[in-house]
Parts: sequence; C-alpha cells; structure tokens
Amino acid sequence: MRLGSGTRLYCPYCYEETSARQIWFRCAGRISRSGRRCAPQVDPVLRDRTGRTEALPPPFDGDGRRSSAPCPGCGDETTIRICPVCHSRLPVQFGKVPSRLIVPVGAKEAGKTVFMTVLVHELMHQTGQRLNAAITGADDSTRERFTRDYEQPMYRDSELLAPTTTAAATPHRAPLVFRFTTEGRGRRAPQRTLLSFFDTAGEDLRSQRSVERGVRYLGAADGILLLLDPLQMPGARGLAAVGSRLPTPGTTGDEPANVLENVTDLILGAQEKKPRDRIGKPLAIVFTKMDALLHDLKDTSPLLRPPPRTPYFDDRDSLEVHTEMQRLLARWNGSRIDQIAQLNYRHYRYFGVSALGESPTADNRICARGIRPYRVTSPILWILAQFGIIGVK
Repeated sequence: MRLGSGTRLYCPYCYEETSARQIWFRCAGRISRSGRRCAPQVDPVLRDRTGRTEALPPPFDGDGRRSSAPCPGCGDETTIRICPVCHSRLPVQFGKVPSRLIVPVGAKEAGKTVFMTVLVHELMHQTGQRLNAAITGADDSTRERFTRDYEQPMYRDSELLAPTTTAAATPHRAPLVFRFTTEGRGRRAPQRTLLSFFDTAGEDLRSQRSVERGVRYLGAADGILLLLDPLQMPGARGLAAVGSRLPTPGTTGDEPANVLENVTDLILGAQEKKPRDRIGKPLAIVFTKMDALLHDLKDTSPLLRPPPRTPYFDDRDSLEVHTEMQRLLARWNGSRIDQIAQLNYRHYRYFGVSALGESPTADNRICARGIRPYRVTSPILWILAQFGIIGVK
C-alpha cells in the first residue's frame, strides 16, 4: 500500500495490483458443523503462477475486507485470505495495516543475494536490537527457505551462495516476504512493513525486454534498493586492493549506469504520473564490495569511521556518506550515474557497503575471520525513515 493510494494494494508474491474487496479466500479444509468437508485438489491458478502442485482446499471469491468468510462448498468459516491473481496465501493483516514493498535489484555479480542474506540476518539480530524492531518471515515458505537456502550455508557452512539463475530458467521462483515490526510511538500500535525480496539474476537487467519480464515488481515497489558493483567500473576496478576478487568483466549492459537506466525506464513506463514528473519512489543506490576500495580513501572520509549505532536513522552521517560517494563517482568516471539519478528521482541517496567485510576465497568460501558486515543496513533504514517507519535525526 502506498501513501495516498487509497485501497489499492499489491500482492507481495506476484506484484499484481488488487484491492481489499477483491481478495479471495481458501477453504480451511476442516469438517464443518454440517459434517461436510471440501476435498483438496490442485489449484490450477496457483500451479500456473507459482509452480506449486500440492492438493489444497478450494479457493472462492469473497469480500476480502472481512477477516473471514463461509466456504460455499462446506459452509465452514475460514480466515485464509489469498491473492485473487496468483492464489498465494496473503500475510496476516494484509490490506488491514499499512504495508510497503521494498524491493532489491542488482547488476550481475553485484552480490545481491549475499547482501540480502546479511541484511536480513543483521535486522534479525544487532540492528533489530538497536532499533527495538523485529523481522520475521511472513509465511512458512519464507521462514524455511531463508534458513535452509540462505542463512545456514553462509553463517554455518561459510559457503558463498551460488549466482541466481535467470527468470527464464526459473519462471516460478517465489519471493521471500518478511514482516518488519517496529514499536509504535506514544500509544500507537506497532507498525508492520512487508519487505518482499525477489531474487533476480543480473542477466535480467541487461536489456529493457528482460527487465520487463524478470522484474515486474519494480512497478509495484514503494522503495527500491539498487545494488551496483563499483568494480565493474573501469575507474574503480584499477584501484581495488591487492588480492581483491574482481568480477568477470561484463557486457555493456552490465555497466552500473546502464543498469540504472534500464531500471529507470521500467519505472517511468509503469507510473501513472505525467512523463515530466520525477519518480517519487525512494531509490537507495548501493555500491557493494567497498572493502576492496577503502584503502584508497582519504583519512577524513566518512566511510572510514564506524557507522552510528543509534536507535534511530542518523541522517547527518548518511548525507556525508552520500556526498563522499558522489566524489568517488567523479573519480571512477561514473558521473553519468549521478546525472541519471538527479534528473529522474525526487529522493535518492548513495551508500557504500560491504556484506562480507572482505573478498571471499578463490574456492567460493567466506574467509576464516567470518562475516563482518559494513553499513549493510543503512540503505533500507534510510528508505524506512522516508516512510516514517523508524525515527530519524
């Protein structure tokens, strides 16, 4: 749900637009008081949209503004609400409390999957404690997949995650949907925000056509995390510290400025405002792998000081990092990125981060010192601060 968007909602699983009234229900599958029970069956809509083929109780149309509805087949009351487009089960209280879709995209080898894993882990632990906030999986699949496929391989086995396959190769890949809960101010109830992470491959950002096919969710996004690899920029690549693991030189479409252009074109095509209007979605432009470039910075660089550990978003520190990244862009021959951002976005900010703290080993393992993230949560905290979800000073 966006500010000023009325009752329009976006499903966090398929990113299609809907409204609370249009939300469907799914039978609970219990024996009703009349002794009837609906037989489970494959849902063809859910199968075609998500690839799920398990037998489930039948779906039915209903007024999703209500918390429950009687199943027309068995008469039993159900509270299972589903998306009317993809038939995925919606998070609890979806459409009843404000929610934001904050989505990440990234260029090839920008480390988006690693960044996302470390980001969620930090929000679950250190950053969550500092902000008195909690992040949890919004559904059983997210909780199981994040632990099994992302967190355990990195934090338990010290293995670097494999590159994400393209949307064409895995058409039914489901997003990871998290619920970020913060303490309400005064007597207000806790604020809950949905974070929907659809792990796209870098190849899905190489052209306008593949962007439209692979990242439809940008049009539904309230805030965007754009991850760019500075080591794909010739001006920065030559400055990398000795021993740094350099990404494979990409095609023209992998260059950070071109990735930003492709993403911008898609958003402009999706928005309903006049073409001359700047994009209102907050855009965090995140330069990853900064550990390879910190040695080249001036001693007074804000990127060399410890990040704030305040129970709010420190805007002064963030603005100083933003200005420093602008200076570095000019040095890296990346001023076109700044031109595109200035001309097309009302709210954007630069960030320099490192998810691991140092380059992984040659055999795709995390170094013996372990994961030591650097400023990883700053981009998403800035976006949350833009929406008033966390405090800012």
